[in-house]
Amino acid sequence: MNHSKSEACALSREANYFAEVERNLPRNFMANLAHGMLGLTGFRLMYAPTFVPAYVFALSGSKVAVGFALGAQFMGMALSSIWGATLIEHRDRVLKVVNSVGWLVRLQILGLAASAFLLSGHWALIAACTFLTLFGFFSGMQGVAFNVLMSKVIPINQRGKLLGLRNFLGGLIASGVAYLGGRYLVGLNAFGNGYASTFLLSFILTSIGITALRFVREPQSLSVRAQPSRLLERMAEIPAMLRGDSNYRRLFFARGLGALGTTAVPFYILHIGQFIPLSGQALGYFSLVFLLPQTVSNLLWGKIADVSGYRLVFLLSVGLWCSSTVLLIFSTSLPLFLIAFCGLGAGQAGYQIASQSFVLEFGKQHELPMLIAVSDTASHLMMVLGPLLGGLIATQLNYVVVFWLSVGFLFIAVMTVWRMDEPRQRSNARPVNSRKP
Repeated sequence: MNHSKSEACALSREANYFAEVERNLPRNFMANLAHGMLGLTGFRLMYAPTFVPAYVFALSGSKVAVGFALGAQFMGMALSSIWGATLIEHRDRVLKVVNSVGWLVRLQILGLAASAFLLSGHWALIAACTFLTLFGFFSGMQGVAFNVLMSKVIPINQRGKLLGLRNFLGGLIASGVAYLGGRYLVGLNAFGNGYASTFLLSFILTSIGITALRFVREPQSLSVRAQPSRLLERMAEIPAMLRGDSNYRRLFFARGLGALGTTAVPFYILHIGQFIPLSGQALGYFSLVFLLPQTVSNLLWGKIADVSGYRLVFLLSVGLWCSSTVLLIFSTSLPLFLIAFCGLGAGQAGYQIASQSFVLEFGKQHELPMLIAVSDTASHLMMVLGPLLGGLIATQLNYVVVFWLSVGFLFIAVMTVWRMDEPRQRSNARPVNSRKP
C-alpha cells in the first residue's frame, strides 16, 4: 500500500514538473534564444579560427605558441567540467550557478582585451595564455551547468529548433560583426589595437546576452543526488559509467576523436596565408565565409535533430567537415579556399549542435550533470592535445600533414557513431512532447 502511494506521489510530481515546463516554455524558449543570439555573437569572435590564432601568432611569430595558447584554453575546460558537475548535481535548481559562472567567463574576455591594450611582447603573450586558460576553465563549468538548465526547461523535441534558431540568429549577427571587425577594427587598428578592440566587442555582446537568462523560470528537479559529491569519489565512478552503456561509451570516444579533428583548426588561416596575404580585409572575408554558412546551416541541423535525432546530425556534419578539409588541402586559389571555409563552417556548426545535445538523451535527470561533464572532459582533453600536436607537426613538417591527421580522426569518429543505436528508439528513451512556443 505504501509502495502504491509512493508511486502515485512520484507520478504526481512528474506530472506537475512537465506541466510547469509546458507552462513556462514560451518564456524560457525566448529567454534562451535571446541569450544565445547575443552570447554566441560574442563567443564566435573568440572561437572563430581567425582572430585569436592571428593575434597570438602576431605576438609570438611561433606556430607552437599558437597551439599552446589554444591548448591552454581547452586544458582549463578539461580541468573544470567534472568539478562543475559535482557543484550542481545535488542542487534542485542551477540557474544561479549558470549566471555566476557565466559572468566569470566574460570577465576573462575583458581581461584579454585589457592586456592587449596595455601590454606588448612577451608580457602580452603570457597574459593572453593566462586569460585563455581561465576563459576555458570557467567555460567548462558553464557548459555543464547550462546544458543541465536547458535539459530542464526545453523539451527534447524543441531543442533542435532552439539551437538552430539561436545559432542562426547569433551567427548571422556574428558574421557581420566578424567581417566588420576584421576590416575596420583589425584592418584600421582601431583605438590603437584592432585585436584588443575586437575582444572588447566580444565582451560587450556576451555580457548583454547573459542578462536574458534573468527571465528563465526553472522548475525544481525531479531527482538530484542526496548530498554534495566529492570530486575524487565521482571520478572513480567514471569507468563504471562507461562500461554501463555501450552507446554512451561510443559517444564518449566519438567526441574525443571529433575534438582531435580540431587539431587543424588554428592552422586553417595560417595555411591560407602561405598563398594569400592576411590583411585585415582578408581576415574579415574568411571570417564571413566561415560564420555565414555556419549560421544558415544551423536551421537545417536543428530540423534534422528534432525529426531524426542527433546521431544523423553528427554523421552528416562531421562528414562535411572531413571532406571540406580535404578540399582545403588541394586548394591554391582564393575561390577554392572560400568554398572550403564554407564547408568547414557548416560542418563544424552541425558537430557543435550534435556534440552539445546528443548526451542529453542518455541517463536520468540526476545523472545528466556527470554524463555531460565526462563527455565534455573527453572532448576538452583531446582539444588540449590537438593544438599542441598540430603546432609541433606544423613546425617540423607542414600544415598539410596536420590536415590529413585531422581527416583521419574525423573519419574514425564517423565510423564510431555509425555503430551506435539511435537513443530515441531505445525502450527507455522518454522524449517530452510539447506544443511549439
